[in-house]
Amino acid sequence: MKKIGKSTFFIVVAFIALFSFLSVVGVDSSYADNTTTLIKGVDDIRLGIDIRGGVDATFEPANGFEASDDQLRAATQIMKTRLSSLGITDSEVYSDEKSNRIIVRFPWQAGESDFDPKAAVKELGDMAKLTFRRGTDTETDEDGNTIPAGEIVIEGSDIESADAGYRPTEDNGEPQYIVELKLSSTGISKFGEATSELAGTSTPISIWMDNTMISAPTVNQAITDGSAIIEGDFTADEAQKLADQINGGALPFKMDTVSTNTISPTMGEGSLDAILLAAAIAFAFIAVYMVFLYRLPGFVAVIALAGQITGSIAAVTGWFGFMSGSTLTIPGIAGIILAVGMGVDANIITGERIKEELRSGKSLDSAIKVAYKRAFSAILDGNVTNVLIAVILMGAFGVPTSFFSRILNSTIFRMFGATAEGFVYSFGFTLLAGVVLNFVMGVFASRLMVTSLSKFKCFRSRKLYGGDEK
Repeated sequence: MKKIGKSTFFIVVAFIALFSFLSVVGVDSSYADNTTTLIKGVDDIRLGIDIRGGVDATFEPANGFEASDDQLRAATQIMKTRLSSLGITDSEVYSDEKSNRIIVRFPWQAGESDFDPKAAVKELGDMAKLTFRRGTDTETDEDGNTIPAGEIVIEGSDIESADAGYRPTEDNGEPQYIVELKLSSTGISKFGEATSELAGTSTPISIWMDNTMISAPTVNQAITDGSAIIEGDFTADEAQKLADQINGGALPFKMDTVSTNTISPTMGEGSLDAILLAAAIAFAFIAVYMVFLYRLPGFVAVIALAGQITGSIAAVTGWFGFMSGSTLTIPGIAGIILAVGMGVDANIITGERIKEELRSGKSLDSAIKVAYKRAFSAILDGNVTNVLIAVILMGAFGVPTSFFSRILNSTIFRMFGATAEGFVYSFGFTLLAGVVLNFVMGVFASRLMVTSLSKFKCFRSRKLYGGDEK
């Protein structure tokens, strides 16, 4: 902090302004007829069922298959994972063992205008089973359908993860889109054995989604390291869709859609507009209060709070690469508001500390330095408590495969019921993101800006910081 100069304030403000602009507006890239979203903005936020409504879909095993209770529960968990892989965290998925069905409720896509529930269900992907088989042989079943006949090498459950990618072609034309696979421990051995036998032969390993062959690559060499590639005539969207389907897990049986219905928003169509208006009015009052009471540090606090709010929006859209996005619900908005309240509290603690140090007779530079140092422990204690709460909520009400759920072994929390999952997770997500941003904006960035402004002669008056002139 000793090297903070006058220009630091303008650099931090410019960074917050640029970050806020990109978080709100987003960035798109167009190539030919394809538009790729590089940075998501507010228009790309998926709003929860309580704000915008959604879809209620019922699935059952295809062809009259009688699934066991264990199979239905497994399919239910896979559906939850599939929804999570699509960034849909406000959802309800539960099985009805008596009727042999699975019920799924999830919100509309961002920017949805047609509100067609049947079309929305397609976003979940085909309820198909993925298999890798020896050769491309087929046969006809008793209903006259063409089905694969080759021996199964691996299934979707043998795949740990899948990522869409691309690689340049030899003539530097259109890139070839591929799906890169990472196999599980069981998949490595089975795939390694099969590719060792088929390497250098004309027999391919075909890839099927139910009865549809999507690719049939030949085996040039044995693949024993657990990494494989699916090649095919894919577009970028098709490669990503296939990767999402594989990441969603392999259903133990094929499923058909029995019914689809539209869900009305539980809080009413105008709830979001009312909340945003109330939030804007509240922020304006907070800004006036902070500036009036703490003057220059209060003005800096307003800038930091604006950065914290837009940072929370960025977290919801998945702006940060290391943190997946989330569906925004009413409880999620409450999490943002609570985190902003913690940010206001952090700036109040610091502002009061600066006043106290100035009144004790310290110089301006010394008062600012000591105030931020002493205020940090109090800010840390309060925010760590909220971090722990947010982690518990995300672990207890997130999908079983999520990072926090694995830490907490969240099976013990399922007594709370499926209907609470999306709402509570959204609250925990925005609370955690907001608290982390409070440290970045309300502590670190605020300190840089206040210290930088104190270097200007026009801002050296102790009254600007709540103190008295000597």
